[in-house]
Amino acid sequence: MRGGVIIRTVDLILKKRNGQVLLPEEIAYLVNGYTAGEIPDYQMASLLMAVFFKGMKESETKALTRSMIDSGRVLDLSSLPGPTADKHSTGGVGDKVSLVVVPLAASCGLYLAKMSGRGLGHTGGTIDKLESIPGFRTDLTVEQLLVQVRAIGCAIIAQTPDLTPADGKIYALRDVTGTVDSLPLIASSVMSKKIASGAQHILIDVKCGWGAFMRDLSQARKLARIMVRLGQEMGRKVGCVISPMEEPLGWAVGNSLEVVEAIHTLKGEGPPDFTRAVRHLTAEMLRLAGSAKTLTEAEKMVEAALASGAALQCFARMVEAQGGDARVAEDPGRLPVARLEGVLEASGDGFLAEVDALQVGHAAMLLGAGRQKKGDAVDPGAGLLLARKVGEEVHRGERLATLYSNQPEGLEKALQFLQGAFSLSPERVAPSPLFLGKVGIDG
Repeated sequence: MRGGVIIRTVDLILKKRNGQVLLPEEIAYLVNGYTAGEIPDYQMASLLMAVFFKGMKESETKALTRSMIDSGRVLDLSSLPGPTADKHSTGGVGDKVSLVVVPLAASCGLYLAKMSGRGLGHTGGTIDKLESIPGFRTDLTVEQLLVQVRAIGCAIIAQTPDLTPADGKIYALRDVTGTVDSLPLIASSVMSKKIASGAQHILIDVKCGWGAFMRDLSQARKLARIMVRLGQEMGRKVGCVISPMEEPLGWAVGNSLEVVEAIHTLKGEGPPDFTRAVRHLTAEMLRLAGSAKTLTEAEKMVEAALASGAALQCFARMVEAQGGDARVAEDPGRLPVARLEGVLEASGDGFLAEVDALQVGHAAMLLGAGRQKKGDAVDPGAGLLLARKVGEEVHRGERLATLYSNQPEGLEKALQFLQGAFSLSPERVAPSPLFLGKVGIDG
């Protein structure tokens, strides 16, 4: 009820369908009612579709973000003895960045209590990757999380049910109603989780391209600007880096395969593109948090942590603290690999012009590495390793990728599907730049 007038959900759906602006108390009514089970799925789905087509003003996006934060607990990290930071990616293929950036940033003095998600569809999830490590637990309580972060500087866990429960419920509905790629819905979902997680400094990697939710650079910039302003208005320092997702990042796509690649990168033996990406993102996080005055100073800190082995040691301590087999840090061969292997060969001569991240992600899903619907189990050892990147010369019969699966039918389907992911050109094609721009970060 508002001012003696009863608020009806259907009236608010019609209001948004007609392009009108919802008031903060109306948005709070919708979020609270849906979280409590008083508003049914079909009405919230109608509202989400209206938002998808009509959009939201920034005042509405701010109110939605605040209502989702207020639906649960907000962590207080102020007792930690150093700057607190968090990192988020809007989703990609081969994006195992958090596996390296979190322990690397912690070894440079930041404190990261990171909550991550599972993969869905063609995009991978950090939690699925970590759970491919034997024994690794992602279900820590908030109290266990804080104890671990204080002791070793970092932890990565699955989202707890008492943090932004409204977002968890609304996101699940967005996923099955085709309303995921809406700027205000993405911004409010990301920022509600990050702010509720308690970190004062938040770095967001906004993926842009065919393998990302944001296909267009102008839309990626717009999303970044919205998230930076939301963070600023709620007392957080937020910076966004926009990076391409036309081609998978690194060589590995799959759960244990990506953990192996992350470990190699922490040892200084990772793929060139992925290594440059994680070093730069960690340096930007250090500068955002005030641990370094310049990007050059931050890059030297990152290089020292990698060269000394401190970052790898921090990763091993995190794995051990969360019940995992820390021996994988020195011997990644202990991680599971699917028993069946297939090889995709080049059909001709030329230069690799495209490796379609979206198709590679779908192929990994067919192999068993991803989910076709929420709740599906994933095979920790399934996935693929790319053998060529855009711009490299290839010859007929040469290996383009190696596929791993425990499902014969899935392996065959993935091999057929993956044929269309690789395109050749008679002329050398320059690979995409690693980064396309920054928002909220100087320099």
